[in-house]
Amino acid sequence: MSRTRLLAWLGLAGVVAATTGCMAQRLSVAKDLAAHPEAFSTAPEQPERRLLLVGDSTGVGTGATHPRDSVAGRIARFHPNWLIDNQAENGAKFADVAEQLRAANKRYDLVLVLAGGNDVIRLTPAVRLRENIASTVRLAQAHANVVVLMPSGNVGHAPFFPPPVSWLMSRRSKQLHAAVEQIAQESGARYVRLLEPPETDPFALQPKLMHAADGLHPSSRGYAQWYDELVRQGGLAPEPTH
Repeated sequence: MSRTRLLAWLGLAGVVAATTGCMAQRLSVAKDLAAHPEAFSTAPEQPERRLLLVGDSTGVGTGATHPRDSVAGRIARFHPNWLIDNQAENGAKFADVAEQLRAANKRYDLVLVLAGGNDVIRLTPAVRLRENIASTVRLAQAHANVVVLMPSGNVGHAPFFPPPVSWLMSRRSKQLHAAVEQIAQESGARYVRLLEPPETDPFALQPKLMHAADGLHPSSRGYAQWYDELVRQGGLAPEPTH
């Protein structure tokens, strides 16, 4: 490691140490939010469409006031006759999402992947992350013709992270989205972009409204914003006919 990079990491470590008390309190709140998650699923007798949702805590809906306020819950609200099989788990990285898909044994009309935030926070190396994203897409395409990748927005905009940690999280969030977008283009998967600059990102402009009490996960309003983007960018559009 170069001297410059070493000094940068030492400086980052110093700031983290100085803010340990605040972050520890927020981490405790985050753990409480995730302690008893209820991933929203539905199983109508004659579903019009079958959706498999895989991913991390944002797929579970951690931080929402009620499971129906999660992305899955909002899909069910507007599409009550859809089957939603939600296999998302708190703490999952893209490598874990691949395992969720390996455990699935059914065909679906759509696979929705909500993941990436934990890879950003837990510093998954770039090469390994790209491999895990590509593997996730390949496995998802074995279950459905339509695969939608919706990685978390700019993690650096979460109040949980003070500067300069937030700067690192923002840089890694951009790297995540660049990798997901490229792999989506190469594979034919759909990509929903939640990454925005601070001057237009609702999560940066209204952090208390858009984030849950832990300052990390989306709130019910935050998930509503994500759902709106999922619809606006065509993530739930039917498979094109040829």
